[in-house]
Amino acid sequence: MTAVATGSMRQAVSRSVRPSRPLVIGAAAVLLAASAILSLAIGATGISLDALPRVIAGLFDPAIAADPAAIRERLVLLEIRLPRTVLGVLVGAALAVSGAVMQGLFRNPLADPGLIGISSGSALAAVSVIALGDGLLAPVVQLLGPYAVPACSFVGGLVATVVLYRIATRAGYTSIATLLLAGIALGAIASAIIGIIIFGSDDRELRDLNFWMLGSIGGATWPKIVGTLPFFLACLVALPYLSRVLNAFLLGEAEAGHLGVSIETAKRIAMFAVACAVGAAVAVSGVIGFVGIVVPHIIRLITGPDHRVVLPASALLGGALLLVADVGARVIVAPAELPIGILTALMGAPFFLWLLMRRRGGLG
Repeated sequence: MTAVATGSMRQAVSRSVRPSRPLVIGAAAVLLAASAILSLAIGATGISLDALPRVIAGLFDPAIAADPAAIRERLVLLEIRLPRTVLGVLVGAALAVSGAVMQGLFRNPLADPGLIGISSGSALAAVSVIALGDGLLAPVVQLLGPYAVPACSFVGGLVATVVLYRIATRAGYTSIATLLLAGIALGAIASAIIGIIIFGSDDRELRDLNFWMLGSIGGATWPKIVGTLPFFLACLVALPYLSRVLNAFLLGEAEAGHLGVSIETAKRIAMFAVACAVGAAVAVSGVIGFVGIVVPHIIRLITGPDHRVVLPASALLGGALLLVADVGARVIVAPAELPIGILTALMGAPFFLWLLMRRRGGLG
């Protein structure tokens, strides 16, 4: 009895010292704003935010707009850095929210957006277009033009989601365990096929494949953002519903059903939201790892498992983390650029190892 009471008191104290929901979300929003300013202000060209007032004035004053320096500043700030910043926020938020949803659905903090094979399906489709665009897939490239890689990548993610759902669903019930194992198997198959394609690629294709597989938001453009924005918004619209459903899933599927949650409908919505978010993110930025594992777990360590806080705070912190990594990728080897996936791996892999050891009791 005493032990139970002591445990309850510790849980109550732990809850009482946790920061409030508005405080956590507000702090994450401040971090995102600071990261966005950093992303706009820093780059290899040497142009900083001091030029922004002149750029804005040039939009309304033709005399200022005609100045060569103003033209260069406008090009760098509004056509290169700003779309790159917006895309970084969208991709980081999508990956982090997808990770939080997967962790809630599997009730496992080690779950990742790529766990069920969506990233693998997207990567396989994109690699196929890059390597076979001059041969077997030339008609697709001619039809879609510069949008061939992102469009096929997104379709590949959706196809992988549909295949996994068909495999894991029997008699109207979707098995989470089967979904997980099938996702691992599909990821292994996709990786093997990607390896075969890479083996037969030439030097130019290998450079493109290597850079894309390690992730980058360097190719951000406004048309690319507009084209993928509906898929990011589809995930955003589902957040209020998913936060309630995932909170119920913390008690177990049977208990969630007793609380009035439609289990199968919830799984379909969660999978579709993750497919939209991850498929769009991989389509425009390549494969960027560890954001979906690290960010939700950091938020959960601070606030607890309430998904009404975890999901929006993960979106904000995920965008901030990716922007910081992107700034590092731009300046570490300037004027060249590191693939952003290298930096997210360097930041996320040690945290992931610490998490594994902590779950095993290796760190007490």
